[in-house]
Amino acid sequence: MNIQQTIAESIEIKQNLLSDTHYIEAIRNAVDLMVDAYKNDKKVLFCGNGGSAADAQHIAAELSGRFFLDRRPLYAEALHVNTSFVTSVANDYSYLDVFSRMVEASGRDGDILVAISTSGNSENVVRAMLKAREQGMKIIAFTGMGGGKMKELTDILISIPSKNTPRIQECHIMTGHIICEMVEKELFGEEN
Repeated sequence: MNIQQTIAESIEIKQNLLSDTHYIEAIRNAVDLMVDAYKNDKKVLFCGNGGSAADAQHIAAELSGRFFLDRRPLYAEALHVNTSFVTSVANDYSYLDVFSRMVEASGRDGDILVAISTSGNSENVVRAMLKAREQGMKIIAFTGMGGGKMKELTDILISIPSKNTPRIQECHIMTGHIICEMVEKELFGEEN
């Protein structure tokens, strides 16, 4: 594979998203859900593994810090950032429980869990979603093609039409940026 081919593949998937009405509608619904949660003093929690953990942390930082506007911080947190917690739960229980235990500890009715998995089948993310549902949380899932096991557990599915992990992750971060920009503008207008 050469550089141009990789770029062309990335462009092709994003070009497909431009006319994907389900994708566009899912983003709009995710923005509406987050704006409503923030207006009601709720929080947004994120989870994922590997590159998806990096995406979770990145998107959470855009919300809790700032995106474009100089505004008050929004409560957003990636569930893996406390390494002492993650390693103790993995050691004392199971790595499969690291996200669900943190959801149990910090998730409340009306909060949102953003669950990220390119396959849609990451068991620890699925368990977090099940716990979030028990806690009365809303769930937004970022997945690859088809949604995997996560499809049936989510309120809003943002599925990228690809099975290529790097291309899916590129689209996940783009999607996260779109959501952050729209949430920020809807909550804070054109402040600067």
